[in-house]
Formats: sequence, C-alpha cells, structure tokens
Amino acid sequence: MSLTHVIEALLFSAQKPLSIREIVTAIKNAEGDPAGAGPNEFSRVREAEVAAALEQLKIDYIGQERAFQLTEKAEGWQFATDPRFAQWVRQLFPAAKPARLSAPALETLAIIAYRQPITRADVEAVRGVNIDGVLQTLMERGLVKIAGRAEIPGRPLLYETTQFFLDHFGLRNLDELPNVEELRKRDLPSARSVAGPAGSATPTETQDS
Repeated sequence: MSLTHVIEALLFSAQKPLSIREIVTAIKNAEGDPAGAGPNEFSRVREAEVAAALEQLKIDYIGQERAFQLTEKAEGWQFATDPRFAQWVRQLFPAAKPARLSAPALETLAIIAYRQPITRADVEAVRGVNIDGVLQTLMERGLVKIAGRAEIPGRPLLYETTQFFLDHFGLRNLDELPNVEELRKRDLPSARSVAGPAGSATPTETQDS
C-alpha cells in the first residue's frame, strides 16, 4: 500500500472535491485497521507529500490515457470523466440540456468577473444598456451574487461572481481568468463618468432581453 493508493481511495469515495488539507486530515486521523493491516503508517504525512502525490497521479492518468482525469478545482481535487467521452456519458443523464447564456449575459458576466465587486450602474456604463433582466438571469443561474453595498452616495449593491462560477468554468481562482491583469487595469466607463450635469447617470434607452 502506498500514499497514492490511499489518496485514490479518498478521492474515489468523496462526494465533493477534497482540498489537500482535508486529505491530510483524513489520512492522519485514520486509526489502525482492526482487520490486521497494522497501524496507520501515514500518520505523519505532510501537505507537501500529498501535493506531490496528487500531481504524480494526475500525470500518471494522462500517460495511461485513462477515461477519467484528476482535476484541481477551486474547492480541491476531484475525479472527472475525460471530456472526450462526453457523448457516451451524457446518455446516463438524459435531462434537458441547460439553456446557453446569451451574448449579453456573457458580456455582463465577463465585466463582473474582471471588475468585481462592481455596481449594476457601472456595468451598465460599460455596456451602454440596462442589465436588470440579464443580471437577474445570472443570479438565478448561481453565477453572480450580491457582495454588499458600495461606500458611495446611495450605497448601491455590489455584485461578484460565485464559487459555482469558478467550478462551472473550471477555474481554481479568479487569477486564472484569461488576461486578468491586463483587463483589470484597463480604464472603463463608470456610472460617475457618464453621469449627467445634475450628477445622476444618464438613463439608458435600450435593455437586454
């Protein structure tokens, strides 16, 4: 029995992704096997050892061209079917396919993801249209949530992406967004920069559907 075998067993049995810390805790807290396998020989395992074993398992599965992969998500490590086998695996889940996000919804989601936390008015200043319907859709899909209130007059709500957003797009954290540093630094219109003479934002006439 090896450490990688123990980690495989934990990942295979888990109902959710496991972080390295959770794996280490599970291994250290295991008692001796009453069936006679002896004491817990991995009781002194360290996080670095588990991390190295996970990376080696990931490489091994790729080299063996297995039908599954070991993937690291925001919440931890988890087995997943190789996307090449999606057309067959999909037959086990005949439920209706979820509706795709519209182009306006994807644009709005991208702005929130790169500039979060952000107010609805600031998103509208970038897009130039009312986003009430699109924002509601993103929240119903669990991709966006309320993050608090901005410390500006009126204290408008702030919005940010969710943990499900990271999982859905296969990201460990927001730093893995494409061109994240470049787009975060780029100057974009804000509700205050497009406000009218009286200090209130110029109302938009169009609205996304």
